[in-house]
Amino acid sequence: MSKVIDKAVAELAARAGSGFDAVAKFVFPGEGSIMFDANGAREGDEPADVTLTAPTEVFEALLSGEISAASAFMSGKLTVEGSMGLAMKLGQVLS
Repeated sequence: MSKVIDKAVAELAARAGSGFDAVAKFVFPGEGSIMFDANGAREGDEPADVTLTAPTEVFEALLSGEISAASAFMSGKLTVEGSMGLAMKLGQVLS
């Protein structure tokens, strides 16, 4: 597992149990992917209800509150596949 994935798993694990009751996948091009659900976060590449793809820097900015998920999406820094409703709910968990 890369340092980027390790850090992201740790950051997301702290947010588990936040009321997000679906399965999300975060894809970091060139690094790997993370699965996130009510049970926590783990490295993985499985089917998900919503998939978010962004460079590592964008993900770090989301977690630190420097940028909102909506802003990242609208500016093209974050792509979403799957349920937009779940993506918006996940954006609230990340902020």
